[in-house]
Amino acid sequence: MQIITSKDNENIKNIKKLKERKYRDINNEYIIEGIKMIKEAIQEKAIIKKVVICEDCVANNIIDDKLLYEIAKYDCIYVTKKIFESITGVSNPQGILAIVEKNNTSPIKYTEDIIVALDGLQDPGNLGTILRTLDSANLSQIIVSKDTVDAYNPKVVRSTMGAIFRINIVEANNLKETLSEIKKHKYKIMCTDLKAKKNIYEIDYNKKILVIGNEANGVSKEILEIADEKIIIPMLGKTESLNASVATSIIIYEYVRRKIGI
Repeated sequence: MQIITSKDNENIKNIKKLKERKYRDINNEYIIEGIKMIKEAIQEKAIIKKVVICEDCVANNIIDDKLLYEIAKYDCIYVTKKIFESITGVSNPQGILAIVEKNNTSPIKYTEDIIVALDGLQDPGNLGTILRTLDSANLSQIIVSKDTVDAYNPKVVRSTMGAIFRINIVEANNLKETLSEIKKHKYKIMCTDLKAKKNIYEIDYNKKILVIGNEANGVSKEILEIADEKIIIPMLGKTESLNASVATSIIIYEYVRRKIGI
């Protein structure tokens, strides 16, 4: 077993580059970390290009035999603890990461009751939580505007807890045009808006595009102008608005409640 000890190794240089969106886009690859994420990637048949293992991880038997057997099927490289610490994105790494090919964007499916679209969302944690929420509700796609945080940002990937392998992420160069195209398939655009007259309990959830806006500014004016419905989450306290991922979860789970007939 050859162990990489130099930070100048080409593999190490290329992995470090993937911390930047520019190189993730160029290479069509991103980084996943930790035993759970790698097990999920294998289970969901993600295209794993390379597995990187810290020598300490093997020496201390951190990886179970079954996973060792599975990762042996891929291109594996072993590195020293010092090298691994230079490429990891977490403070207490488990000593294993992988390079995965981005989900090849599939065409939008017009069979789902709800399609969520994000308009300029900036926080990686919010995006990761929204992807997990969609996965939990058996919704398998999301539209993201060009100015939304990169879905393959390491912080987003970690916070999805594996949901990223099951969600089709459609990047829209022009969100307004993409939404207008979806409307042709008998969907209605539904935007969250603090000035809305209807609340989330007064609308139906059949064939809707739920647009969630930027954390500070909400849904952009040009998208609000083409909205068929504007909705608000009713609040009893003095708080005027909720975190974007919390708001999305509340709305999606009102849809789930209707779906299962409660």
